[in-house]
This record gives sequence, C-alpha cells and structure tokens, in this order.
Amino acid sequence: MSSAAVGRQITRALSRADRAVTLDASECTALLQARGSELTQLSRIAGRVRDAGLDEVGQAGVITYSPKVFIPLTKLCRDRCHYCTFATDPASLRRDGQAPYLSVDEVVRIAERGASTGCAEALFTLGDNPEDRWPQAKQWLAEAGYESTADYLRACAIAVLERTGLLPHLNPGVMTWEQLRRLRPVAPSMGMMLETSSRRLFETPGEVHHGSPDKDPDIRMRVLNDAGRLAVPFTSGVLVGIGETDRELVDSIAAIRRSHRDYGQIQEILVQNFRAKPGTAARSRPDAETDRYVASVAVTRLMMGPAMRVQVPPNLSDPETVLRLVEAGADDLGGISPVTIDHVNPERPWPHLDRLTDELAVAGWKLRPRLTVHPQYVQRPGWIDTRLHSHVNALADSRGLLAQPAHPKPLPWQEPDPGYEGFAAQASGGRIDLATEIDAVGRRSQHRSDIDTVYGDWKRVAAKAGRSSSARDSIPIDLRRALHLAATSPQALALPKNHEVAVALMESDGAALDELCAISDQLRKEVVGDTVTYVVNRNLNFTNVCYTGCRFCAFAQRETDDDAFTLSLVQVGDRVDEAVQAGATEICMQGGIHPDLPGTAYFDLAREVKRRQPDVHLHAFSPMEVVNGAAKSELSVHDWLVQAKESGVDSLPGTAAEILDDEVRWILTKGKLPASTWIEVVKTAHRLDIPTSSTMMYGHVDRPDHWVAHLRTLRQIQEDTGGFTEFVPLPFVHQQSPIYLAGVARPGPTVRENRVVHAMARLMLSGAIDQIQCSWVKLGPEGCAAMLMAGANDLGGTLMEETISRMAGSGHGSQMSESDLRAIAKLVDRPASQRDTNYGLLTSSLSVLPQDVL
Repeated sequence: MSSAAVGRQITRALSRADRAVTLDASECTALLQARGSELTQLSRIAGRVRDAGLDEVGQAGVITYSPKVFIPLTKLCRDRCHYCTFATDPASLRRDGQAPYLSVDEVVRIAERGASTGCAEALFTLGDNPEDRWPQAKQWLAEAGYESTADYLRACAIAVLERTGLLPHLNPGVMTWEQLRRLRPVAPSMGMMLETSSRRLFETPGEVHHGSPDKDPDIRMRVLNDAGRLAVPFTSGVLVGIGETDRELVDSIAAIRRSHRDYGQIQEILVQNFRAKPGTAARSRPDAETDRYVASVAVTRLMMGPAMRVQVPPNLSDPETVLRLVEAGADDLGGISPVTIDHVNPERPWPHLDRLTDELAVAGWKLRPRLTVHPQYVQRPGWIDTRLHSHVNALADSRGLLAQPAHPKPLPWQEPDPGYEGFAAQASGGRIDLATEIDAVGRRSQHRSDIDTVYGDWKRVAAKAGRSSSARDSIPIDLRRALHLAATSPQALALPKNHEVAVALMESDGAALDELCAISDQLRKEVVGDTVTYVVNRNLNFTNVCYTGCRFCAFAQRETDDDAFTLSLVQVGDRVDEAVQAGATEICMQGGIHPDLPGTAYFDLAREVKRRQPDVHLHAFSPMEVVNGAAKSELSVHDWLVQAKESGVDSLPGTAAEILDDEVRWILTKGKLPASTWIEVVKTAHRLDIPTSSTMMYGHVDRPDHWVAHLRTLRQIQEDTGGFTEFVPLPFVHQQSPIYLAGVARPGPTVRENRVVHAMARLMLSGAIDQIQCSWVKLGPEGCAAMLMAGANDLGGTLMEETISRMAGSGHGSQMSESDLRAIAKLVDRPASQRDTNYGLLTSSLSVLPQDVL
C-alpha cells in the first residue's frame, strides 16, 4: 500500500476515533503507523478516553502503581523463550550456590523487607512448570513434600499472608483449571501475559516463541478464560516489538478484549516494550521503536475503552517516554519495588518514587499507591475469596486503593464463612454460575455496602417525606404551590399552561423532591396498588450490525468490527425455545439496522418465533426498525405494520423515542428518526390494535424542560389512541457511549434526576398511562428500589440476555431470575407478581434460566 493510501487510512481512523465510534481491526492497524502530528492527535484522543474512565471512578488526574516486592520463587522453566534472561538451568544455579527454589523462610524474609517499607504486594514470578523439564526441580519438590510447583507456590503465598500481611500476586505462567482453583483462595489477583496471539511467532522456527510449549496462544487464552470463569481478577497484556506485525498486535489486544467482555476478569492490560538482552537468542533484535510503542498504548486504550486500566512498566523506558505513554492513555505503572530488583529485567532499575512523583506532578498527575487487586474488584462481591477478605480490608482505603500510610500486619489465613453463598461451587472446583458470579456480580446481597451514601436513606425519606412541617416550611412558596397542584390534580401538570410549574418540579431537590416522591408514591398506591410486577421474558438482539450512526449508541457495530454478530433464523428459533422452556411468556426482539437485511427479514423473524412457539407474546421491532423495514420493502408504514402483525408481531417496543425534540435528536442521532416519524409509527400501530410501550432516554444533552415536553407528548398520544401499555424511563448509560467519550454528553443522570423523572412520569401521565417501569439493567437493584418509592410499580423483565446496555457500559448484568426481581420488591416491603405483556397478573413458577442456556 502506498504511503498516501496509508495516510488516508490513518486520517479516516483518527476521525472515527475522535468521534468515539467503534474502530475495526484495519483502522486500529492503521493507527499503529501514526507518527508526528498524527501520533500527537491519536495520543490526545486516547488520553481523553482514559480521562473519562478515571472521572467515572473518582480518580481524575491519578496514576496508580503497586508498591511491591519481587519474589523469584524459581528461575527454572520448561520453556525456551528467545528473549528471556530470567530462566536458567540447574547447573547455573548450583554454580551460584542457589537451590532450585527459594525456601519458605527466604520468601518470607523478602516479604518482611517489603512490609517494613510500606509495600503491600508480594509478586511471585516463576518459570512455567519446571518439574516437567528438570528432574532436579521435581526432586526438590518431592523432598520438600510437594507434588508440584503450583502446590509449593500455594504454601508460600499462605506463609506470606500469615507472616507478613502482604497480598500475593501470582504469575506462575500457564495454569490448569484445578491449579487456578487451588490458588484463588491464597491470592486476590493473578496474572499471565498473553504476549501475542500470533501462531506464526509460535510455530515458525527462529521466531521468539518457537519451541516454548507454554507460549501456545490457544493455551494462554484458555488460561485467561478459565480465570474469568473462576472469578479471578487477572492481569494480562501484550509484548510490543517481538517480531509481530501491526495486525497481529491488534489481534492480540482484541483477543484479550473478547475474554474480558465474556467474563469481566481483566483488571489491567500491560503493554510492554521489548528490550533486547545480551546473551539471548534475540539479542540482535532491535528494541521496540518508541513511536510505535506510544501508538500501541493509545490503540490499546481505544480498543479496551475507558474502564480498563492500561499499564506500562516505568523502568523499561526513559522518563520522557513514560510521560508520552501516560499522555497516550496509560494510567498505571504496575509494580515498583523499593527493596528488590526487577528480576525479569535486572539491567533496568526501578525509577525512584520521589523523582517519578515530581515528573508526573509537572505534567498534572498525582501518583497514588494501590493494592495488587484493583479497586473495582475490591468493591464488588464475588471476586475475592472470603479467606482473603480480612487481609485485603486491612490494607484498602474507602476507595479500594492502598490506605496510607501502609502498615501490613500478619493475619491468619481464614477458612471461609460457612454462610458465604457460592463458596461450595468454588471449593469443589465446579463451574461458577456465570450469571451470578460474573455477569450479575454483586447480587449475593440485595443491598450494596454504600447504598445510603449513593441513594440516601431512601426508605426513611420515602416513609417520612411530606410529614415534617419543618421540612415543608423550608420549601419555597412557589414550589409548595406546585406540589399542591401535583397532589390535587397531577394530570394538570401536563397542560401547556403549567409547563413552567412542571419544569420547576423537575428541578426540585431536597425536601421538595422528597415530598414530590411521596405524592407520586401515594398516587401509585391509589392507581395500581402495592404489587410490584414483572414479566418473564427473553431479550433477543438478532444483530448488532447497524449503520445509522447514532452518536449515543455503543451497541452498533459494522460487519468488520470484532464484536459484530448476526443470528440465523435457526439460532433465533433455538433461543425462543430455550426461553419458553425456562418459563418466558414474552420475547422482546430488536436489532441493529443491518444494511444487508431486506425489509421482509423482519417478517421472517416473526414467523420463525411463532412457528417455534405459537403462544409466546412477540414484542418486537422499534419504530426505527419499522421505518427501515417499510422503506426497504417499498411499503407504507401502515401496510408494513399490517404484514408484521400477520407474521406474528403482537406489540412494539417504544424505544428509539430518546427525547421527542428534534434539536436533541439531531445531536443524538443526526436526524435519523425525526420525532414526528416516531409519533406517526406508534399512532399507526395503535390504530391497527398493535399496542406499544413508551420510553424516554434522559441524562445526556437534554434538560428538564425537554422531559416535561416529552411526557406531555406521550400523554397526548395516549389520549388520542390509548395504545401505550407502559412508560419506561431509560437513564442514559454513558460509560462506553461515543457521545460521552467525545465530550458532548454528560455522564448519565444523577440520583436526583432519576427520582424526579420517575416521580413526574407518574404524575404527568396520571389517568393516561398507569404502568411506570424502572430499568434494573440501568439502575441496578437498589436504584430500582428507590424508584419504586418514587412512583414506579413495575420492574420490566427477566431478559435472560441483554446486549445494548451492557455494551454501553452498564454493570448490572443481563439477566435476573424471578427470585431476584421479587427480592427488589422486598427491599421496599412490597409484594411482587408475575404479569404478561399487557399487565394481566399470572401465577408465578419462579423460573430460573437453566445453566446450559447461558
């Protein structure tokens, strides 16, 4: 390819990256060739994405590192990597007066030195399964009473925990499922570099991984996936400059990303530059070129997104390059030891912390110490074995970072709490229930530990709001009049003449908001009673290939994107059968606007659902899909909907409403579906006796006056047609949204905004739309509980799978059992009942999706 063509590719990829839209492999590959001003622009874009992630977790302007000691448990290894000086042979160890392994006492002495200087991590690094190659290693282990290196590593980790209080981080190389399971209770985190997914570098004689069985990329990916299945916070990464092509480097990063998206276990991705070492087979290979290394960090950031920690080793680059790597999106410097050398790179001393702190400060960064396990895994239940809780809690601060000053203390290695749910599965080595342990992390307890600080004491507030005369007296007189109108004539808030009154209520806070929620909750009780309803359904996204260009959507992919998928009719039908077998009464089916699907494909999908399960309710195809189908079929919206109904569509999801204001919609969707067109579709559906839901996505570039106008429009439609079954407020999920990462949208709604939108929806839609739903996918259990005390009465569906919010960055899982939904209702002391799509109550079977359906 000519340099001009490459330049055009880089320019196009930079444009897409700047808009925070998905990059495919060819675009990421092109960006690795960015140099000069293009590399500067790439670094700026990647740094902006990183900053969004740090802002999200309250660590703006913070670069982290782990104060550690490096424990080389054994330098024997069965592999023969061409660039490694860490691994040695028994004869060399004997000449140096060293045993094949460090003794337990030697291990503890190293850890004690670290504890005395404020370290918190004991990094165990060792060769892969040396007993398989070296008889001396096998003999040493047998004489010490251990069957394997992994067993001895486990014993040493326990000794460090009990005798020093440092937290082990284990890097033993390739591990079996059983070894991972055995090591999980003794280390809050583990790691293994993927290095590269290139089979060429593994299979070709003379390449760096040839002849090293543990460098088989398929085997290494199996370890990453097994770590995810076992809920092990895991470090992995890539080596830059070992002979890989640009495309191979991109493919390697993509492989790690796929594993993390499946299991959520990758706590950090290390991007390490190759440095040639004398005495190795790769000694004549040049060091990783600096600009390409910087570009690699930036591309890794763009591919992995804002939530991932991207690590670079500060001792393998000069200070100026380290700062360039930070500018390019890195936010972690890995382990730095004040007492031990880097045994893998002994020729590269650690930078002095004072100097590093000063250099980062000049660039506007604060250097902060962390634990070996990153904060999100400290704070989420299920990721750290209960036997390690006391050790981790002794060193963690309120944010999950390392408390300062750090004073590790010996603590006994605890047996697990017998009441700990899920331990039996872990202890037995059985497969972890991914829905509980990974995808819906945190639902072992129905209350999160910080519920009062995040949502306030919503139970108490809801119970007492409006009853305190002193609180009422603090409310301005105009708001008191508005609240009186809300209490006595809520539907009047939707009248155009009361627009300013409704906007004032939308902006209320404090005592006024508490009273507003109490009024709304009382109205809910009068209109629909105390029962919290839900539907047992399956969400079925048949494709995520979409070319509409909606700026808020992280779900949409191009066919060339790594995460793109399109289900066949057989796959759709199989999912429908599985759902009905699990107790579902509804299939909610939507997809992206795939350029190659004909307008009649929607009819084929509907017919397949009904062919498989004639009695299931098919809730399918958004107004955007209706317009697309009608246009491609050269039919009017009316005629297309007639055929859709004949094909089996029972109702439409009222999504794609976003905000029914064309100025807002232009920013969100570039005018792909004007408000008038959305209204035309739903009205036409209602006239054909096809009911729809109604929605509003809020918390992005919108304002309270937009919310008032949107709800007024929905009420007017309902008074005209009567076809809406419910209203679903949808909080904007911002974490991976292009419009947020591009700096246009705000980071989703606040807790106040969530409460006020749900409360005002109940009031403004009073007498028109009685069912107000809250989204557990976007709000989580505790957030939904708060909304149930602010006017909501419905929890939506079990879903069984959900792609759109998850890809946007929602962390509340993609399926809930009936028991989970009933538990949310129990949080507010309300009964719960299963319903059908049209809100008829059903007898619940408390169905749970079978494991083999996941």
